[in-house]
Amino acid sequence: MNTVKTVRELRAAVARARGEGKRIAFVPTMGNLHSGHVALITKAAQRADFVVASIFVNPLQFGAGEDLDKYPRTLAADQEKLLQAGCHLLFAPTVEEMYPDGMAGQTRVSVPQLSEGLCGASRPGHFEGVATVVSKLFNMVQPDLAIFGQKDFQQLAVIRALVHDLNMPIQIIGEPTVRAADGLALSSRNGFLSEEQRATAPVVYRTLSTIAEAIKQGERDYPALIDGQIKQLEAAGLRADYLEIRHAVTLRPATPEDRDLVILVASFLGTTRLIDNLHLNLDGHA
Repeated sequence: MNTVKTVRELRAAVARARGEGKRIAFVPTMGNLHSGHVALITKAAQRADFVVASIFVNPLQFGAGEDLDKYPRTLAADQEKLLQAGCHLLFAPTVEEMYPDGMAGQTRVSVPQLSEGLCGASRPGHFEGVATVVSKLFNMVQPDLAIFGQKDFQQLAVIRALVHDLNMPIQIIGEPTVRAADGLALSSRNGFLSEEQRATAPVVYRTLSTIAEAIKQGERDYPALIDGQIKQLEAAGLRADYLEIRHAVTLRPATPEDRDLVILVASFLGTTRLIDNLHLNLDGHA
């Protein structure tokens, strides 16, 4: 695996691969890789001939008071995991390489509607930062396909809309969330949890599962269902940011008539913000 730090080197390496007739897959990350990221790289290696990953902690998607400065940087360990998973090229740029003219005057990409509510409400400007950096990375790599984890369900919806609306010739693939044995969704932020908090954290997925089971059994009073489960989260020591049932495609609030649903949660355990979701298709097509 080759590691490059400049756009020029990245484009040259991708051009060589494309000149050899290779199909290009891309997996963008912020590093501090875990088994979920490795699964994305593995899937990319199955779907394409040449796998490109990026590691870039994007300041544009972090708001005031968020964990930009303490976000883990583990490049050497990440490189080893990427190599073992079948990655061919790692792009690990600096902030200056990504935003050579600074961020204040950077052209921004905004995806309306899907960026609103949920994490978009809690983290103003977050999805604009995501859409902007992903647009830049897509233009730099120009992959045939890109793979994202479904844990960030709203982000995946935003990226799908971005690619569709801007006519980018890129296939977007969403891969299922990778979980620990106790159900906790793997996340780089899990490393911020104390031992006691880590033991508590699986209640997040249990909450989603409880809601899904109630819906399967015919419960359609969604507000009451949500209120009851927020109380359960709080009783376990978490502070709910949001817990909502949405239409899985449009992300509008779900109605009792909707059949394709996603249950989404963000909650704080101490100072660590955990997000998760559960897709539920009542027609049996999960």
